[in-house]
Amino acid sequence: MLTVHNSLTKRKEVFIPIEPGKIRMYVCGMTVYDYCHIGHARVMVVFDAIYRYLQAQGYDVTYVRNITDIDDKIIKRAQENNETMQTLTTRFIDAMYEDADALGVLRPNHEPKATEHLSGIVDMVQTLIAKGHAYPAQNGDVYYAVNSFAGYGKLSGKKLDELQAGARVEIEEQKRNPLDFVLWKSAKPGEPSWPSPWGAGRPGWHIECSAMSREILGGHFDIHGGGQDLQFPHHENEIAQSEACNGHKYVNYWLHNGFVRVNEEKMSKSLNNFFTIREVLKHYQGEEVRFFILNSHYRSALNYGEEQLDNARAALTRLYTALRDVVAEPANNFGVEYRQRFIEAMDDDFNTPLAIAVLFDVAREINKLREMNDARVGQAAGLLIELAKYLGIAQQMPDDYLRVGSVNAIHSLSDELINDLIAQRNAARVAKNWAEADRLRGQLVAAGIILEDDAQLTRWRRG
Repeated sequence: MLTVHNSLTKRKEVFIPIEPGKIRMYVCGMTVYDYCHIGHARVMVVFDAIYRYLQAQGYDVTYVRNITDIDDKIIKRAQENNETMQTLTTRFIDAMYEDADALGVLRPNHEPKATEHLSGIVDMVQTLIAKGHAYPAQNGDVYYAVNSFAGYGKLSGKKLDELQAGARVEIEEQKRNPLDFVLWKSAKPGEPSWPSPWGAGRPGWHIECSAMSREILGGHFDIHGGGQDLQFPHHENEIAQSEACNGHKYVNYWLHNGFVRVNEEKMSKSLNNFFTIREVLKHYQGEEVRFFILNSHYRSALNYGEEQLDNARAALTRLYTALRDVVAEPANNFGVEYRQRFIEAMDDDFNTPLAIAVLFDVAREINKLREMNDARVGQAAGLLIELAKYLGIAQQMPDDYLRVGSVNAIHSLSDELINDLIAQRNAARVAKNWAEADRLRGQLVAAGIILEDDAQLTRWRRG
């Protein structure tokens, strides 16, 4: 029985879909004005694993992850670069897909862009005005009236009077209340804009997700996810505007992944500890980054560092080494207890670290069966691959992973040259020319090649 921690109720709850057998899930995606960073990687990988697992459990999942392609930061960056907003966003959307592919992230079913849903956004703002939850200001902006929604603060646990005490209004804003937030923003000269009943402008950030999720999933759906940093004010504002507009509950289960920290400090450009995904991928394989992310529970803080990523590499090496030279077969009824433990871990609020621990137990079983020449070793390998697929790991051919090694190492040797040098070394060993054999081994080791000798042959992988 699947249970999830609901950020709205602050407790674990048995998951019951609105429509039996079907799940509708919306996750807040990227604002595309720069390269994705390791925090974005966590959101992509965490909800990709959840998506994979729900599908594997037989649910018909409709997964939506939006793209914010109109925003103050986007406009500012395009102006700085002297390029159009569309040129900028297209470039970084392409980069986002490159990063996601490297991390083994599946495409969501829908990836709506804010600029393609302007009519739905305008319709929603008009409804909020008509219901008394929003008001146009003289400057062309439209604001949501926070005091009009009695449930404001129920997701974040923040109290309205405490928030009002610390709020302030910018000089150019014409709010009735400091906490009121913009639904439609009037355009300044030279800025991209779209027509509306209130004049040329663009949507506020919060209304985008409410409108796009309503258009694709309906006004009431099962799961809404995103990073913990979005819980307030973004998701709080989504609830307020969606429930005020639609007149009923917005989302049943809210899932938030924890922050990413770097060497126990919050990741920040000002602290010079800010890493983009593609910077990390210069040093580690995408699957290693993915394993590192999933080896912590999604709700916990994730500490990023080279030691943690090196540990992820070592762990994956153990899994792939167990699978090496084993012909995987359908698991059938082999390892029922392993499968059950894996499912129990994932059913407990998607406990991926505990599920990964089961994978290592299966890897140990493979090694034991291999030593015993037990014919069931192929079924054990099949089980490991089957369960690991739910997490999107251990799906490569073992030699393909093991021979890549550290992607940032200076590997001047091609596969062909490595095999030739190994053949020369083996010939030197047969001739008992130990000095030449040691010299060749040293050349390979200096190039980052790890040799594994046994009685029949020498295996190698990049270290």
